[in-house]
Amino acid sequence: MRLKPVLSVVGLLLVVVGIAMLAALAVSWYYREGDTMPILYSSLITILSGALLLVLFKATGGEELRPREGFVIVTLGWVIIPAFGCLPFLFSGAIPSFTDAYFEAISGFTTTGASILTNVEVLPHGLLFWRSLTHWLGGMGIIVLSLAILPLLGTGGMQLFRAEVAGPTKDKLTPRIAETARLLWSVYVLITAAEVILLIFGGMPLFDAVCHSFATIASGGFSTKNASIGFFNSPYIDAVVTFFMFLAGTNFALHYAALKGNLKAHFRNDEFRFFLISYIVASVIVTAAIAGPSVHGNVLKAFRYSAFNVMSIMSCTGFATTDFALWVPIAQIVLLFLLFPGGCAGSTAGGMKNIRVLLLLRTATNELKKLIHPKLVTAVRNDGRAVEAEILFAIGGFIILYLATFAISAVVLAATGLDLVTSMSAVATCMAGCGPGLGTVGPASNYAHLSAMAKWVLDASMLLGRLEIYSVFVVFSSSFWKR
Repeated sequence: MRLKPVLSVVGLLLVVVGIAMLAALAVSWYYREGDTMPILYSSLITILSGALLLVLFKATGGEELRPREGFVIVTLGWVIIPAFGCLPFLFSGAIPSFTDAYFEAISGFTTTGASILTNVEVLPHGLLFWRSLTHWLGGMGIIVLSLAILPLLGTGGMQLFRAEVAGPTKDKLTPRIAETARLLWSVYVLITAAEVILLIFGGMPLFDAVCHSFATIASGGFSTKNASIGFFNSPYIDAVVTFFMFLAGTNFALHYAALKGNLKAHFRNDEFRFFLISYIVASVIVTAAIAGPSVHGNVLKAFRYSAFNVMSIMSCTGFATTDFALWVPIAQIVLLFLLFPGGCAGSTAGGMKNIRVLLLLRTATNELKKLIHPKLVTAVRNDGRAVEAEILFAIGGFIILYLATFAISAVVLAATGLDLVTSMSAVATCMAGCGPGLGTVGPASNYAHLSAMAKWVLDASMLLGRLEIYSVFVVFSSSFWKR
């Protein structure tokens, strides 16, 4: 293991984050609300720290990143970046506790959207913008951003791309990794801009439109309002955000193909169809469950809330238009189950990913067929192609590890004094990168009341979920460090 290139790339990432803070600085300067100097100091400290690492550990020419170094960079980067990203909250006094500030920052960068803030509307605009920008940077990945704008890593950048990009399959749009990253970010920026325009058209102020678009496309969920999207009470805004949450939860490679003229790319993709059908079925069930007089008492109103909040959970965005913790149990159970599959591979959404669940279901179906017809020879297929047994084993291993991590973390959280529903839903939503859960961490509540230990457990859950378990666990395995 060569620490020199690892620390050099981490320095590069810090420089990117520090430069990004300058955008929040500009917003702060425009509104002149007193958070200008805290953001400026945070930016300078982050840039100088990153530059110092770059200078001290400057990689010599011809060095390529190895797979091990890629995993260490990704894991270390996602631990260190929030430590610097939380500085504006600390220096401004908006969040005086480092534990709470780090929780808010890692929740932003991992696009979880879980918050310890009880009243976000009192925050100055600069901090609100930075809070939303952490989502947007983390959504496509700061590392992928670095590959897009600073191709200093050469072919070694593939090691970072493999460790960073979510899902069991990674579509290379072009033969060159830097070009792939640029294309993905171009699609990302284009979709974000489109949502901003449509939200402004619906009457949302420019600042709120930008912040909510950052959070939507990144599948984040941080809002500038205490009541989240429900504050605007607009069916039009609900519909726009629902549509873009759906786009965020879908493989961005499919969006790129559609923009290039392949308009049938989405519907030829098995995972996309599974994601779409799951959404329709879940929305119908939840609509039927909450249409009664004990909840909303109106089918159209129930459908509006169901369509939005079901997609918010499936895409792991975490926006809310109502307090679904007050819904009937069957609706809450449906939402809890939707947290685990999450969105599609290659999207900004979290969770285990629909492709894994789909292939696991197809594997189970094949095994049932073999019990009936022992001599039957059949393969598990995806998009018409047979899936290798090695991939199916890897998917099975991932799901077992994901569920085991969820169970252990929920037990640890319960040991801090939380009730069972809160413990399970808090871990599930943080691992999936969703944000609001059930119990005392529902949409109308937050995570401020949790103990410091519980918050650090959830910090780890966010990190594990964002990097899809393996990327973190592999770094802590003894065999990883052996020559």
